[in-house]
Amino acid sequence: MEKIPISNKRRILEICAVILTAIGKFIFMDFLNWRFLFVVVSILLWSTYIFNRSKKQKGILKYWGFRTDNFKTVLKKVFPFGIISIIAFLNIGFIQGTINLTWHLIPILITYPIWGTIQQFLLISLVAGNLQDLKLKEIRSSVIILFSAMLFSIVHYPIGWLMIGTFILAIFYGYIYLRNRNLYVLGLFHGWLGGLFYYTVLNTDPFLQTFGKLLS
Repeated sequence: MEKIPISNKRRILEICAVILTAIGKFIFMDFLNWRFLFVVVSILLWSTYIFNRSKKQKGILKYWGFRTDNFKTVLKKVFPFGIISIIAFLNIGFIQGTINLTWHLIPILITYPIWGTIQQFLLISLVAGNLQDLKLKEIRSSVIILFSAMLFSIVHYPIGWLMIGTFILAIFYGYIYLRNRNLYVLGLFHGWLGGLFYYTVLNTDPFLQTFGKLLS
């Protein structure tokens, strides 16, 4: 993948902005319970940033991973992981007695990939991607992947199963992304796997958590 001329200062500021967004998650989602508002505002703000950067810097979208030319290549690598993950979710859910499949899963599977793509953009593109291309002493890919996975896992504290699941997902995604940058595949599977994870392993309903207050 051809590198885009981006200053170290901008790369570091982007990483810091991602960390601030993660801190905002703890404040607005976990403490204040403003889940829907936080998700919507985060999507709008980061989408605006993506749009503005794409207008000012040619090729930045493809560099980040908003591309379709390698969609099938990445899909072939991620699809088996997705199937194995679903089988694991169902088995864990069956053993725990936590499978709670309702019609609420359908709107989550439709909408969650949008939020999943934004999350992958923040974690994979702006953290892992920027660390990989920083004009400093070269950082080993294994270190970048491990750091990104730990960050993604910590963001999902204190839910143990979710921290474990996101850590494994980020390890695999980091490995794939640093070789074949494609956010569409990663975001899509993030949304689908994440949504199913809630209804099988965690026995929670993110549809009610996100839209419940709007429907009541």
